[in-house]
Amino acid sequence: MGETITLTAEDGIKIGAYVAKPSGTPRGGIVVLQEIFGVNHHMRAVADRYAAQGYLAVAPALYDRVQPNYESGYEQPDMQAGVAIRGKTDPAKVMLDVAAAIAEAAKGGKVGVVGYCWGGTLAFASAVNLKGISAAVGYYGAGIAAMADQTPKVPTVLHFGEKDHSIPLSDVEKIRHAQPEVPVYLYAAGHGFNCDERGAYDAAAAELARERTYAHFKQLLS
Repeated sequence: MGETITLTAEDGIKIGAYVAKPSGTPRGGIVVLQEIFGVNHHMRAVADRYAAQGYLAVAPALYDRVQPNYESGYEQPDMQAGVAIRGKTDPAKVMLDVAAAIAEAAKGGKVGVVGYCWGGTLAFASAVNLKGISAAVGYYGAGIAAMADQTPKVPTVLHFGEKDHSIPLSDVEKIRHAQPEVPVYLYAAGHGFNCDERGAYDAAAAELARERTYAHFKQLLS
């Protein structure tokens, strides 16, 4: 359903992006922000799913500045490699790349940003810092608690798993306390519960979170 294109960030750096287009006129644009595993098969499938919902979906390759075209699976070595590559990224430059994806997605109308794992943190950061978006959704972003005192500029929804060993429930409560206007949903699942290609996948949690996410975007982007 999709294709790979090139985005140019504000500083002139070019990165790749997977773009999935709806069959008819877009009802809006969605920027899909990757896990630490790159824009892999699963992230492309997520973008395709948003396109099937009627959105122009853009998944920027946020590792391209440090390791172009990287993607992996979900085994332990993949996780270690992903953490290492993420550690090489510059947060400010990542935001430039997300902004470039927002500009591309805006060809479909109002833009929402959704992210998973590392991308969940980036979705929250985008809602705080970037222009051109109307809504945001973050899935199990471990870095959100460190930004809990920064208020999103657009309506934002957050999803977490109560069995997530990488995000303590105390962090979730910190976010809820600091951002009472942000809906924070907890699911009886672990980290990565949305990904049907990893062992942590939880179909019931993924479906419910997806329904809430679709409703959020439908209300704010249509």
